[in-house]
Amino acid sequence: MHTHRPLWIALTGGIASGKSAVANEFSRLGVPIIDLDVLARQVVASGQPALTAIIEHFGTALLNNDGSLNRARLRELIFSDPAKKQALESILHPAIRHAQLALAAQLGGPYQIHVVPLLIETQRQDRYDRILVVTCDRATQLKRLLQRDGIQPQLAEQMLDAQVSSAERLKYANDVLENDGLPSEIAAKVAALHHQYLALAGNPAVTTPR
Repeated sequence: MHTHRPLWIALTGGIASGKSAVANEFSRLGVPIIDLDVLARQVVASGQPALTAIIEHFGTALLNNDGSLNRARLRELIFSDPAKKQALESILHPAIRHAQLALAAQLGGPYQIHVVPLLIETQRQDRYDRILVVTCDRATQLKRLLQRDGIQPQLAEQMLDAQVSSAERLKYANDVLENDGLPSEIAAKVAALHHQYLALAGNPAVTTPR
């Protein structure tokens, strides 16, 4: 017996490519949005099992005075130590996955947008029915990043270089939304994708057991 479930559309793209603006437009159309960066913060909130596990493994030096996780200190700790990074991921990834599945089941809908910034870097493509890549040229990306974060150009360049290349990301794309123009242009592009995804979601043959 085939159970019909929401299509999972992974929304990904480089830093400052406009993923949030695209996700917001889908949300405006009533599409459930699940942001994995948000879930990653929620699973390490005070009182969460993942935070307890992190502190048991890495020590209480990672806590702020109010008992919350000092994310900057954690980043420093794992930055140059692959073993520590792996240990952290073995705690975080199952917790995030559990939260994602629970939220997806709760939100339902014909299809859902899952915002996964590091989709290609973490090799999680096979969890999704389709991959939507938001892209823009590097100059636009750089300009947006500088405006958004108020950082030095050199750091912005390093942040872009640290990510998977746009060409590599596009290899996995089922759909591409070019976001070089005005914010107002996103609405029409998202509306077209919305119709496409609703049509795909209405066809039970495209849904596979997860």
